[in-house]
Amino acid sequence: MFITQTLRRAVQLNGAGVATVFEGRRQTWREFENRVARLAGGLIGLGVKAGERVAILSLNSDRYLEYFYAVPWAGAAVNPVNIRLAVPEIAYTLNDSGSTVLLVDDTFAALLPALRDQLKTVRHVIFAGDGSKPEGCLDYESFIEASGPVADANVGGDELAGLFYTGGTTGRSKGVMLSHDNLVFNALNVVAEMGYDRDSVYMHAGPMFHLADMASTFAVTLAAGTHCIVPKFDVDAVLGLIQQEKVTNTLLVPTMVNLLASSGRIGDFDVGSMKRMLYGASPMPEAVLLSAMEQMPTVAFAQGYGQTEASPIITSLGPEFHVPGGAKLRSAGRAALGVEVAIMDTNGDELERGSVGQICARGGNVMLGYWGMEAETAEALHRGWLHTGDLGYMDDEGFVFIVDRAKDMVISGGENIFSVEVEGAIYSHPAVQECAVIGIPDDRWGEAVHAVVVLGEGGEAAESDIIDHCREKIAGYKVPRSVEFRSEPLPISGAGKILKNELRSPYWEGSQKKVN
Repeated sequence: MFITQTLRRAVQLNGAGVATVFEGRRQTWREFENRVARLAGGLIGLGVKAGERVAILSLNSDRYLEYFYAVPWAGAAVNPVNIRLAVPEIAYTLNDSGSTVLLVDDTFAALLPALRDQLKTVRHVIFAGDGSKPEGCLDYESFIEASGPVADANVGGDELAGLFYTGGTTGRSKGVMLSHDNLVFNALNVVAEMGYDRDSVYMHAGPMFHLADMASTFAVTLAAGTHCIVPKFDVDAVLGLIQQEKVTNTLLVPTMVNLLASSGRIGDFDVGSMKRMLYGASPMPEAVLLSAMEQMPTVAFAQGYGQTEASPIITSLGPEFHVPGGAKLRSAGRAALGVEVAIMDTNGDELERGSVGQICARGGNVMLGYWGMEAETAEALHRGWLHTGDLGYMDDEGFVFIVDRAKDMVISGGENIFSVEVEGAIYSHPAVQECAVIGIPDDRWGEAVHAVVVLGEGGEAAESDIIDHCREKIAGYKVPRSVEFRSEPLPISGAGKILKNELRSPYWEGSQKKVN
């Protein structure tokens, strides 16, 4: 399979149809293909060779989508950089990947003076913004205009399509190697799950560097639909675009759904065009989901569970199971098309249904491995199965229930306590806007359950209120022993995941290990 084939199909099926909409700019699929072929020609003219990595550090835009197609059109591989990284981390990503060309927009051009001296392999920087071109950069539009279109390199199959660095929320960032087969296989799954066709209008509201949003990037193109893009998530911008462009589909991570549902703004916009909303990338508190479903009753909600190493979809839970009080609502759904899922013990043997173990998967979506990390690759792909690091169980009907990240589980007094379950209880308190549960050192119990809470606007609650509320919802040993209130939003990764390692670190300073 070939990533660029999805574009050629879109041109065949819907050449005069709208390909992208971004801040007043619109282009058809034929125009999009021409710009992609020219950008690819320009990259080859800069000396980019087959298999080399071309990086981008940018907010969402139509040019970001052009990058995703021009790089494979030139026979190279993409390296979309996490926009939340600090300069040393960005430099590590670029150097570790061996990226030779870097695209930046207005927002991240400001980092170039601090970044340039740390770069070892980047030879050229292309400014893909709309402001003044920084010194030493090539201008994106001039670059395309001056470059002639080239024929598609027709690179595909098991060839490297891109390096996608993990967020590093639980350790050192790894470069996940995904092939053309991986990404197109996943796109076919998403087309089926989301029901994309040429009339679909998909909104990129999550960061385009992340596989959660990218799951639909190639799928929407494959279906010859339309990409509508906002630079970054903003409640009014998202609702405004849905109303203006009659958006039919989108993906939001749970933190975004939470902001949307708690904003009080949904009723101020016409969101009647929305057909389906996919959510994923981190655990969804049931209280948040139910609130969103209540406020958008015409929207069919669907969940996708997965990770970067799986391109990313592993399981899906369709709208038919999104019923308040439904037995499957708390599940992550069943194995996606062509994906096999099993729950395994620490030896890599499959467990009986209902037993908690590590969620494992195999199929055409599973990564080639980690860039330059043979030992980590062997561990992650033990016996040919991707070991996700997530803990869960499977019921008799094949539905997977996620209980926690293995590294987020709290062990207190010898009992395993899953932070996701405790967070679900806290989120059901009407005053809570956001929360995270972590384990902190405790001399008596080893670890104690600690909750970090952000209250919603006008919300009032004391530590005792949160603890008493949890006692009504979950077993006593799972109830938080302490509650910390914050006035600012919790730290999140570029993909919208709460950075629990940052919340834990002050409590574990001076300790050689993060368990007690």
